[in-house]
Amino acid sequence: MNLPNKLTVARLILTAVFVVCFYLPVGNHVSFAALVFGLASITDYFDGKIARQRGIVTNFGKLFDPLADKVLIAAAFILLVETRDLPAWIAVVVLAREFCVTGIRLIAAGQGAILSAERLGKHKMLWQILTVSWFLVKRASDETIFGFAKPLFTIAPAWVPDVLIYFTTLLTLVSGFSYFWKNHHLFNDA
Repeated sequence: MNLPNKLTVARLILTAVFVVCFYLPVGNHVSFAALVFGLASITDYFDGKIARQRGIVTNFGKLFDPLADKVLIAAAFILLVETRDLPAWIAVVVLAREFCVTGIRLIAAGQGAILSAERLGKHKMLWQILTVSWFLVKRASDETIFGFAKPLFTIAPAWVPDVLIYFTTLLTLVSGFSYFWKNHHLFNDA
């Protein structure tokens, strides 16, 4: 298995570690979860970059890289709903989009095609990571490790979280519709 694919698998494993850290009955558990989420998010950047630089783009990577992203983001959004940082309908919209895109990829795979992630989808992922990170670090700022960040959330305008949530949701929807539109030919036999 090449390095980019190892990073993709590591992201899946780190997602499980992220969730476990979030629930650990110890001090700084949210801080640990935020750090693991950050590390998992960084693997998303490096697996694609290394694959393109070294010319080792594989079908495994094309399929599992976006899947690992979806698992990470789904876990994070579900946790943020549980902590009441996000309304449940936002998570439903995000997860529905991710399931639909995965469905499109499965249909393509059934027809012998492998669909890569698109540029708009990568921007969507970045904004999802930023949104999750905001809420994780905000929650972690009540703990020792991220206590230094508390003033940031004190001085930040009250509208910042709403802008993050709604912009990310809008971008998620737009990228999903774009992906469907660009690949609607896959449904010609429906």
